[in-house]
Amino acid sequence: MAAAALLLTPLATAANFTNSSCTNIRAPTVPGATVLSISGAEVHNYSSRPLPPFFLDTVSGLNVCNVSVFLSHPGVNDNVLVQLFLPLTAWNGRFQATGGGGWATSFGEVQLSRAAAGNYAASRTDGGHPDDFYDPSSWALGPDGKPNIGLLTNYASRSLHDMAIVGKAVIQSFYGKEAAYSYWSGCSTGGREGLAEAQLFPDDFDGILAAAPTINWPSTITADEWPQVVMNNEGYFPSQCEYNAFIGAAVKTCDALDGVTDGVIGNLDACKFDPSILIGTSVPCPGGDIKITSQTTKIVQMILDGPKSARGQRLWYGLNPGTDFLITANTTISPTTGKAIGLPFQVPDAWIKLFLKADPTYDTATITYEQFRQLFRQAKSQYDAIIGINNPNLSAFKAAGGKMITWQGLADDIVFSEGTVSYYEQVQKATTGKRGDTQDFYRLFLAPGAGHCYPLAGPVPTDAFGPLVKWVEEGIAPDTLAAAGAPSAGGPPLGPSVSRILCPWPQVARYDGKGDTADAKSYKCAKSFK
Repeated sequence: MAAAALLLTPLATAANFTNSSCTNIRAPTVPGATVLSISGAEVHNYSSRPLPPFFLDTVSGLNVCNVSVFLSHPGVNDNVLVQLFLPLTAWNGRFQATGGGGWATSFGEVQLSRAAAGNYAASRTDGGHPDDFYDPSSWALGPDGKPNIGLLTNYASRSLHDMAIVGKAVIQSFYGKEAAYSYWSGCSTGGREGLAEAQLFPDDFDGILAAAPTINWPSTITADEWPQVVMNNEGYFPSQCEYNAFIGAAVKTCDALDGVTDGVIGNLDACKFDPSILIGTSVPCPGGDIKITSQTTKIVQMILDGPKSARGQRLWYGLNPGTDFLITANTTISPTTGKAIGLPFQVPDAWIKLFLKADPTYDTATITYEQFRQLFRQAKSQYDAIIGINNPNLSAFKAAGGKMITWQGLADDIVFSEGTVSYYEQVQKATTGKRGDTQDFYRLFLAPGAGHCYPLAGPVPTDAFGPLVKWVEEGIAPDTLAAAGAPSAGGPPLGPSVSRILCPWPQVARYDGKGDTADAKSYKCAKSFK
């Protein structure tokens, strides 16, 4: 953590510094790793490229020192890149490490440029493998055909700590002073990476933004395959048109339970949606009307319930009512038979093929219910210790003065919100024993109707990182996060007029009953919606 003597005065003013030559930065010492090389070059008027579908906006006009550090770990035979963008002028005195998504340890230079545009010294790491969001096949299996535990360990946690060490050392060498504060920023895989830092390396960062985190990775990612297993075993593959009928029915049933009829399910605790109410309903779809059958409603109910044991006990969580089915329950038309078939989400499909079966040719469409349960148990027993990232005891992070924010969409179709809430509840018990004390250093914000790191029917935070910085540096904890709808690659545009507040869980944003329902000013944090 940063020493008190390193505080920026004033914080809003760029730090004064005399930077050294970009080509003459000292090689850092990284415990447990060997630094293979370090190089730096000044880059002027840099412009980032969009990274569809995740980042469509771009940054231009950056003047940075672009530093690349390559390192390796004994016995792993890896070549890990840690890259930094160091602002040549107007550095704000802070360090921001950036996370990745899916199977990518980082989002590459697109995230570096966004952080550097805010005058942060920014870093990222590739974990020693290509930053491919969907496909880990180039690195998942070693030469012996077995899962590459070394690179998986890099991806899970080791390379993140290395990046923190390298980043701080390079900043010290280039600017001649330490960063006053160090931050982590990430969503999804990046959120899991942030929690890994808090759990395993509590002194690395003063503030951590860990949004929609894929904690409990072996359980969460295996469960992401469940909708495909259900459709394959039940022998029917509903179209998205049919699934949308269930989304609409769920919203109609539960929308008003939060006091506002706005197309968003906010009060999930009170939502008792029964898919069977649609049996016999004709749904207008491309190609003709489709009648909803008991078979279809069974499939939907099983997807909402999540996977269960043979005795009916829940193994993991499922989709919340009103959540999109497009990613984990996607279907397509077979080019050979002309019939509907499942279209698995690549991330869990690769996880099962490569890390559980160690067989790239394994056909996940053949998984029976009992085989799925076996895979679920195998995933937990084999990989929880490596990439579970589910230790709720954050006492060391709290003692170090760390602050953390997590926000989670309630219509997330990849990371199940119940899993995130369950982890937070465990943190309360393991770290402090009392709910209020956890709020002193870690706050969870739930976003009704929001998807996985993006808006869907409901808005997402307009800026969760700024409140984190304010909490760390000024001691002002965020009582709310401002949220709004905006054009997004993942979801439809909601328009700038739709705004909300998000409240620290377990509080909810309650409508005042008289104001504009699309205006955040009409909402206050409360214990319940009534």
